[in-house]
Amino acid sequence: MMDVVIFDTKEELGRRAAEHGADLIRKAIAAHGRTSIILATGASQIEMLDALVATKGVNWSKVTGFHLDEYIGMPMSHPASFRRYLQERFVSKVPLRAFHFIDGEDDCEAECRRVGGIVAANPIDVAFIGIGENGHLAFNDPPADFETEEPYIIVSLDEACRRQQHGEGWFRDLKDVPVQAISMSIRQIMKSKAIICSVPDLRKAEAVKNALAGPVTPAVPASILQQHPEATIYLDRESASSLPPRDG
Repeated sequence: MMDVVIFDTKEELGRRAAEHGADLIRKAIAAHGRTSIILATGASQIEMLDALVATKGVNWSKVTGFHLDEYIGMPMSHPASFRRYLQERFVSKVPLRAFHFIDGEDDCEAECRRVGGIVAANPIDVAFIGIGENGHLAFNDPPADFETEEPYIIVSLDEACRRQQHGEGWFRDLKDVPVQAISMSIRQIMKSKAIICSVPDLRKAEAVKNALAGPVTPAVPASILQQHPEATIYLDRESASSLPPRDG
């Protein structure tokens, strides 16, 4: 069952989301000897990742990480590269068992098959994700494919998504934002045993309302989270500001 929790600041949101995720990681290691996780990128994940890296008592050598999405044609040297983001903010800071990056620079169909085969053999215990301004999950922009069983797919990025990437400062000009990406599919994300979804900032308020308080529809990809048995949505006061009042 989806749970929604709201905090006063995005710093507290990030800390509490990281604490919850770290606890799930510890429990998975205790039960199975190792665990696999998914990590998202972008401005919404910065506080959570900083707190997760600083968390004590996690045996990272038992953790395998998976990359959620990456632009097609994006070198790791580019400031907007999600591989670079994860390498600098997480992978270089904790001694992981392994981390499987997505390489969108060469044969992207082959890359989808390669990383898809790896994730299929490593069931995900915890997915750390966000919600885009257009309601996307990963780079599954509306209308998202809710049916494909392929773990990773090639997707086209809509204008709202591309404007978000430019607006967050990752690109100097909108025309520089790639028009395609490799993304983990909706069904693969939903296979995760637990989902920790961190969504701060006022600019996400409309997407949060549509995803959490509206119907489940491919027109709002994140609305599918309503159907996950263990999804926790972490909001701050600003991102939660358009939600209808909760009972009680």
